[in-house]
Amino acid sequence: MKEENYKISIFPLGNKLPEMYSKYFTGQAYLAPLTQNKDLNCPISNVTFEPGCRNNWHSHSGGQVLVVISGRGYYQVKGEPARLLLPGDVVEIPPDVVHWHGAAPDSWFSHLAIETNPEESKTTWLEAVDNKQYKEATTVSEGDVPYLSEKAIKNHEELWPNYESKTKQTDPELIQVFDNFAFDEVIGYGNLDTKIRVMMILGSTIASQSLTEYKMFVNAALNVGVTPVEVKEILYQSVPYVGIAKVIDFIYTTNELFNERGIKLPLEGQSTTTPETRYKKGLALQKTIFGDMIDKMYETSPENQLHIQKYLSANCFGDYITRTGLDIKTRELLTFSMLISMGGTESQVKGHISGNLNVGNDKETLLNVVTQLLPYIGYPRTLNAIKCLNEVIKD
Repeated sequence: MKEENYKISIFPLGNKLPEMYSKYFTGQAYLAPLTQNKDLNCPISNVTFEPGCRNNWHSHSGGQVLVVISGRGYYQVKGEPARLLLPGDVVEIPPDVVHWHGAAPDSWFSHLAIETNPEESKTTWLEAVDNKQYKEATTVSEGDVPYLSEKAIKNHEELWPNYESKTKQTDPELIQVFDNFAFDEVIGYGNLDTKIRVMMILGSTIASQSLTEYKMFVNAALNVGVTPVEVKEILYQSVPYVGIAKVIDFIYTTNELFNERGIKLPLEGQSTTTPETRYKKGLALQKTIFGDMIDKMYETSPENQLHIQKYLSANCFGDYITRTGLDIKTRELLTFSMLISMGGTESQVKGHISGNLNVGNDKETLLNVVTQLLPYIGYPRTLNAIKCLNEVIKD
C-alpha cells in the first residue's frame, strides 16, 4: 500500500496514525509531519487516507487549511452538501466550523493539513461519519463528476486487485464514466463468464493495435485464471488474421510480462500437424466449421488465385486453428472478435458468424461478445457487427 501511495504523491506517506488520533478515523490513515521549526508557527503535515477512510465530524478553534495533493476525496461542512476534492484544490476551514474530510470509496487521497492560529487552536472531535452519511456524501450530485458504482469497483477489482489507475488521477471524469459503463452497465448485459470475456477483449486489443490496453488485460487474464498457454494461443491465432507485422510487438510484450511473473518460456508446444499433414487436417477442420462453403470456394476460385485457398487451408487452419490449448468454439469466437475489431472485414465477419453457429455459438453469445467489446472498439464497428449478425441470423 505504501508503494502504491508513492506513485501518486511526492510527499512521504509517514506512519499509521497513533492511537490518540486513529480512534477518530474510520479506516486507515497515515501522518507525515513536514515542518519541524516551531518558531515558524505554521505546522504542516501530509495526511493520507486509504480508499473509504474518513475522519469524524470535528472542528478547529483556530481553523485549518487543506491543500489536496493526490487522489480523490471529500470535504463536508455539517448541514451542507459534500465537496469533491481533486489535486490542486484548497479548502479554507474557518474556526469552529464542524466538518469532516477523507478519501473517495475507490481512491487513495492525500492532502496537506496546515494549522492556522496554532497557538490557540484546539480540535474538538465529535461522532463518526457513519456509512449512510458517507454514502450520501459520495453519491452523484448536480455539477459533480460521476462516481464509481459498487459493481464497477467490484468488477474492476476482480481483474486488477489493488490497482491504482494513474489516469484516474489525471482524468477522473473520463475514467469514471468509462469504468461505470464498461465494468458495470456493459458487464451486466448477457451471461459471458469472466474468463471468456477477458479472452475476447485480449483478441480485440491485438486486432485494434491497442498495446497499452493489451498489457492491462494480459495481467487481468492471468489474474482470473486464463492460463499462459491460452494467452499465447490467442496471440498465435491473431497472426493469420492481423498479420505478424502487427502482432510481433504484442508477442515481445507478452514475453516481458510472463518473465515478470516468473512464467518460464518457451511454453509447451500445442501444434498438432506436420508439414505433411497440415493441408489435409486444415481442410478437414475448415469443412467441419463451414461445411459445403469450402468446396464452393475451391470450385469458384480462379486458377491463378487457387493458391490463396490452399494457404487458408494449410496455413490459417492447418498451422493455427488445429492447435490445442483452446477449443474450437473459443477459437471461432476469438476470430469473430478480432474481425469485428479490425473493421472493414464485414464479408469475413459474416462467414465466421456462420462458422460460429456451426460450432455451437448462437446469436445470443455473439451479441454478448459484441456488447462486451463495445467500450473498446466504439459504436461504428459495434453497429457494423450487429448489422452482419442480423443479416446472417434472421430473428
